[in-house]
Amino acid sequence: MKHYEAIVIGGGSAGLSAACTLKEQGINDIVVLEKDIEPGGILQQCIHNGFGLQTFKEQLAGPAYAERFAKKAEELGITVKLNTMVTKLTEDRVVEYVNGEEGYVTCSADVVILAVGCYERHRGAVEIPGDRPAGVYTAGQAQRFLNMDGYRVGDRCFILGSGDIGLIMARRMTLEGAKVLGVAELMPYSNGLPRNIKQCLTDFDIPLFLSHTVTHVYGKDRLERIEVSQVGPDLKPIKGTEQYFDVDTLLLSTGLIPENHLAEMANIEINPRTKGPIVDENYMTSKDGIFACGNGLHVHDLVDYVTLESSRAAQGAVRYLKEGKASGTVVHSVAGDGIGYVVPGEIHPETVKHHVEFFFRVRKPMDVGTITVKCNDRVLRSVKKTKLMPSEMERMLLTDKMLQSLDGDLVIEVKEGE
Repeated sequence: MKHYEAIVIGGGSAGLSAACTLKEQGINDIVVLEKDIEPGGILQQCIHNGFGLQTFKEQLAGPAYAERFAKKAEELGITVKLNTMVTKLTEDRVVEYVNGEEGYVTCSADVVILAVGCYERHRGAVEIPGDRPAGVYTAGQAQRFLNMDGYRVGDRCFILGSGDIGLIMARRMTLEGAKVLGVAELMPYSNGLPRNIKQCLTDFDIPLFLSHTVTHVYGKDRLERIEVSQVGPDLKPIKGTEQYFDVDTLLLSTGLIPENHLAEMANIEINPRTKGPIVDENYMTSKDGIFACGNGLHVHDLVDYVTLESSRAAQGAVRYLKEGKASGTVVHSVAGDGIGYVVPGEIHPETVKHHVEFFFRVRKPMDVGTITVKCNDRVLRSVKKTKLMPSEMERMLLTDKMLQSLDGDLVIEVKEGE
């Protein structure tokens, strides 16, 4: 059985960033396993610009961003196996994969980094009543058909959910000549970045129906019509508010979920809020030597954050290889009032030797909010911010000295107002 120093599962932006950092940190025996025909992951179908402002200080299209990391991996001599599907991961870091050249292969590693990305919620997950016609797609599926296969999925389109992919597809479909009749959002606020609301809806006069959802679809062979209803504070449809749209296409942008089946297979502890693995300050999961990063850990809104986080996960893997597992007391990072989740979820205060940046999201929009990090009754940091949105991930850096002083759970909370 072939043994590596490091196996990276996933060759998207997270996996390539992690692999490059490993190589730059002196780990030479690396393999990246990627299921697609080319590296880059979801970036290959994101042909719009806006990627790389933090990483490269310029705006790039998704494929160009991916190409830079793929080229860097090649220059560093990193082995990337394409068309390679990982079928099994065990808690003692044994990996099974299959591809056309090698067939069925079993290998092992000193460290494994899960950079597996996420998947979209489909129609079955959102339980839309009605017929079962063609013409109902997830937004990402439609994006791939259009941008990579050159197939426009429809002529008259409606979008459910104001996630960023859905908003971007509203613009993309319009530019390709389709008519986008509107975007419905279950919540009373958009789940997309403000810049995408402006650039993809407002600039193209596409209406956004907040506190609305699709309550029925009609069509025998192909989608013909949808019913859209307003929802109340309980998020349930209000009778008498129905509107009808004659469309042949419905795109679903109703949320992304970390792809965690390999983590579950390895009995890794999963965060019930993020649906990704629980990790410590080094991005190690509950199983020794297995690390997680990127959208397979928690869903990001910017690829630059994926790159940054994945590099830190690789640095954590290097520390594990050189120094062993972080030891001592474990304290938890807790999502307090107004916060949806916090990553990383665990800290070893007695052995932490580096600053740690925490990622989190607020639960509702706030014009002004004060974010506080505390342990018991002691405030470690407090920052006032404007325009807080659930769609935009927030970050908070804590020094190693702050973390070494922890004598209880670390709580991050936000309070609205001045």
